[in-house]
Formats: sequence, C-alpha cells, structure tokens
Amino acid sequence: MRKIDAARLGEALEQLAQAVRAHTDWQERILEAIVHGLPLDSSMLADGVHLGCRFNRWYFDRAPAELWGHPAYAALGVEHWRLHRLTGRLLNKIETEAPIDVEEFDELIAGNERLRATLGTLRQGVDLALRTLDATSGASARSSLLPDLRAWRELAARGVQKCSIVIVDLDRFAAINEAHGRSAGDAVLGAAATRFARLLRPFDKIYRYGADEFLIALPGADLSMAQAVIKRVRETFAGKGLWIGPDGTELTVTASFGLASLDAEVGAEESVERAEQALLLAKTAGGNRAISWDPSVTTGVRLPRLRLDDIKS
Repeated sequence: MRKIDAARLGEALEQLAQAVRAHTDWQERILEAIVHGLPLDSSMLADGVHLGCRFNRWYFDRAPAELWGHPAYAALGVEHWRLHRLTGRLLNKIETEAPIDVEEFDELIAGNERLRATLGTLRQGVDLALRTLDATSGASARSSLLPDLRAWRELAARGVQKCSIVIVDLDRFAAINEAHGRSAGDAVLGAAATRFARLLRPFDKIYRYGADEFLIALPGADLSMAQAVIKRVRETFAGKGLWIGPDGTELTVTASFGLASLDAEVGAEESVERAEQALLLAKTAGGNRAISWDPSVTTGVRLPRLRLDDIKS
C-alpha cells in the first residue's frame, strides 16, 4: 500500500469492528438457543442468510481496496465463511431437534475468538503500515517486509490465496547519482515508487528493499498472473520520462525484475532468495527485463542458456 489515507482507513476499520460485533451478537443468540432452548427468529433460519449479514456486506461492498491484499483481510473472510458454514449446520440441528455435538459447540466459540483476533491483527497491520514508511521513497519500510511475507506464506499454506513476489532494481541508478547528485537520486526513487504504485493494483504492496531496489508483493497472484502484470508494468515504466530535474533535464529510467512464487513449501526468506536469483539473471542479461525463477537449474548454470524469448519476456 502507498499514500495511505489514515482517516479513511480508520473509518473503514471502525465499520469493520461494528460488523464483527453484529456478527458476534447474532451468533450469541444462536448459542443462547442451544444452551437455553430459546426460540429463534425465522429469518435466522433462511437460506443464504450469511450473504446479507452486516459483515458480508462490508467485506464485499465497502472495504477500501488498500485492505484487500493484507493477509489478515483474507483470513477474516475465511474465518467468517467457516463460522457461517458451521452455524448453518447447528441451525439445521436446532430446527430438526437433532443432538448437537460438544465439538461443534466448542468450535463455534473458538471461531468467534479467531474472528476477533484476526480483526485485531488487521488493525495492528494498518497501524504498522502507517508508521513504517520509507522516508526517501514513500514505499513501505523493509522492517515490515518479512512479517508480511510470512503471513502471506501462511495463507498460501492454508490454501486461502497464493502470492508472488518481485524484486525490482532500477537500471544504472549509480550513474544517476554520479551525474545529478544524491538528491536527484532520492527524487528518482520517490518517482519510481509512485509510478509502480499507479501501475499496480491498490492492494499490492511495495517495499524499499535496498539502495535502488524495491520488493513488490502481489497477493492473490500465482506466478503466471504475476508475469502478465509485471510485463505490463515493465513496459509502461520504461515508456516515458520518470523525472525532470531543476535544469529541465528529463530522465527515462528502466528497471529489471526478478519474480518468484511465495512458496508455501519453503520459508519466506528462500522465496526472496529465488527472486534475487531471477533478478541477477535479468541484470546480467542487460537489464530492462523480467525473469522468473526457474527451479530446474541454478542461476550459474542457466546464465549461458538464456534464450532471447526468456530475456525479453
């Protein structure tokens, strides 16, 4: 996320908290019906009742796009769906006067606790994003990178959503600093982060990764989708001037991209290393290229075997 509107996100999170409270109140009425045998309103037994609940309406219709890619946002949707599925089974048992298993009752209580805990995680994540922006580029600071990647990897391991990562290196950035000075280099970094943010989806996240490097996380994108996205980003990024200096000098800057899936079978750090290997290939092949990590060979062996369609993809 970039250029976060703190007031807008704060309002959205308060709306979400109200929706979670409404959901919890609804489920407490069901628990009372189970424990005390209280009657249930017929509307609570209607098919598809979860689709019209306050939480569902907020989640799919009102949540700001900046939240969509956050790991806790995806987890909220999954927990809510699981709770409604379990509740549907319990309501059916109440209606047919069938016995309710203790395990199902306990899972309903535990699920509500997970929903509230996940809401707290989302709040903390937004607060951290607001506090940890890189001062030079405006992208998210590297300090928040690994915690976020580990959370997305956990979602991938649970089958909630896939995620791809991309390491971006501005080509010949040292020459810009040498020719125009460090302040110009800082301005170019900020302009690059801004352009990347405009070319990506609102919920993709950009981190300052190194001196002239960024890491982009693409939640919900497998490697094939990431390749299509980055192909467009690379071509558009290099298509026009990026920065105009005080003397009127216009700089057109290109970038190299190394892509990898955030693999649930390995640690987040290893997936980042794979993206770094792919970036090395792109830089060695001349820059202004996007290359995906190839598990079949190592970087050292693949270099002499690069084909023209590889390096221009």
